[in-house]
Amino acid sequence: MEVVVASSSIDASIGCWDVQTGNEQLQYKSCASPRHGLVSVGNNFLASSQLRDSSTSGSILYWSWHKPQVEVKSFPVEPIKPLVANSEGTYLIGGGASGYIYFWEVPSGRLLNKWHAHYRAVTCLVLCDDESLLISGAEDGSVRVWSLFMMFDETRKMEARHLYEHSFSEHTLPVTDVVTGYGGSNAIIVSASEDRTCKVWSLSKGRLLRSIVFPCVIDAIALDPGEHVFYAGGKDGKIYIAALNATSYGDSIYGMHIVGLLSEHSKAVTCLKFCANGISLVSGSEDGLIRVWDTRRQNIIRIFKHGKRYCLYLAKVLCPVSNILVSCPKIILKPQPSIGRRHLSALPPPLEKYANSTEEIVGVKAVVGGGALSAEPMNATYLTEHVMNSQIREIQQGSSAAAEMETERLKQDFRRSMQMVQQWKKSYEGLHQFCVNELLGD
Repeated sequence: MEVVVASSSIDASIGCWDVQTGNEQLQYKSCASPRHGLVSVGNNFLASSQLRDSSTSGSILYWSWHKPQVEVKSFPVEPIKPLVANSEGTYLIGGGASGYIYFWEVPSGRLLNKWHAHYRAVTCLVLCDDESLLISGAEDGSVRVWSLFMMFDETRKMEARHLYEHSFSEHTLPVTDVVTGYGGSNAIIVSASEDRTCKVWSLSKGRLLRSIVFPCVIDAIALDPGEHVFYAGGKDGKIYIAALNATSYGDSIYGMHIVGLLSEHSKAVTCLKFCANGISLVSGSEDGLIRVWDTRRQNIIRIFKHGKRYCLYLAKVLCPVSNILVSCPKIILKPQPSIGRRHLSALPPPLEKYANSTEEIVGVKAVVGGGALSAEPMNATYLTEHVMNSQIREIQQGSSAAAEMETERLKQDFRRSMQMVQQWKKSYEGLHQFCVNELLGD
């Protein structure tokens, strides 16, 4: 079953609908997730960062697919905005309000690593298709590319001039969204910003390929699976279609390289996601509606209404949509009764606040460098640093964590290769049939 999951930045339920039938599934309670703050962790459960009234604190919540109540609560050291997880659901990465990036191991909840990535709050995170690179965007207008293998390799970190692989700083205002294509380190990435531009970057060349100016601020982007065009959701309620091909100019009334648009939302488009078929595009908006588009015919297939809340004069209005996921849960979405108050959760434990649970000082950083450690007794802080050094050395020496990451990458490569074979096979069959029809027609 493929489902659309939607959340709001105000305190409301998470909605869930079957894409094929349009039937509403479970609603998950008590969620106020910022943009890019909702993620399906390996299709096993939902996780969401939470920003409440106070800007100095936040949490990360877990929901089982078959239970509407929050099951696990974590309280990071600072408010977390964007979240991203690897496809197997073994790692969860969060972007902090201070510009730090946090890397957790999901099964144990351990904070494996953190690093200062940006000068201002991280706004979006995305993994490349082979999950070896992490791309981050921030309020400082920069887009940075990080090698996850390097972040756990002390030798390379000591030798490198900087931790990132690439740093793109051409945006002049905060970055609102980032997406990546296929090809791992050879892929393209597209970023959107409040400066009303979307920029296309080459990871292999490390440079800007194209900058497209839009009539309004773009809050969300989705890359066509064929990578011919991308869709850009604007604050004016329109979804613009922009060309990626160097030969496609599309100098329309909307601007250079903009070749079309979809227009039905009455307020800003906040999120865009493609379904697994690569044809259906799901859009969410501040008008509280989720629309499913057929991108070939450019018409609407389904409309979902996200929640309701009371406003002035006790009138009910739809909740604005801040996040959309398209996921295939690994379990049947049927509510299961709890067995008493003290039933055991099947979800992983809460995420650690610090690199070691005994660490109580917010300002202390875990040392990732190797140095001679004294045999004298150490206080709790230095003990934590020692533990982190040991963990990093284990990963460098081929520990299970590093092996697991490499295995997952190989699995992803295999799946993508099989998908590509099928796509080429279909293309060949279609081309063969076309040639036969042309010959017979002659």
